[in-house]
Amino acid sequence: MAESFALGTSTSGAEVTHVSSQGVWLLAREKELFLPYEQFPWFKDVPLAAILKVEEPRQGHFYWPDLDVDLTEEIIEHPERFPLKSRVK
Repeated sequence: MAESFALGTSTSGAEVTHVSSQGVWLLAREKELFLPYEQFPWFKDVPLAAILKVEEPRQGHFYWPDLDVDLTEEIIEHPERFPLKSRVK
């Protein structure tokens, strides 16, 4: 019998569905969110497993424990309202 594995770790329905050379696609409650590396540099050049491991501790609040990155749906949809607070290593 073949086994199948879902990409990423989902604690409440949020999951990374695609990683491209331009950014990361996140699916949450049937809504697709795009995180371009230009606005979300924490996801560029890190292990794929760290990107795929996303949690949604509260609706609209996403956490990547291996990267220690917390983002809300509002930040993802309107990054221009939230200047980067952290420097990329």
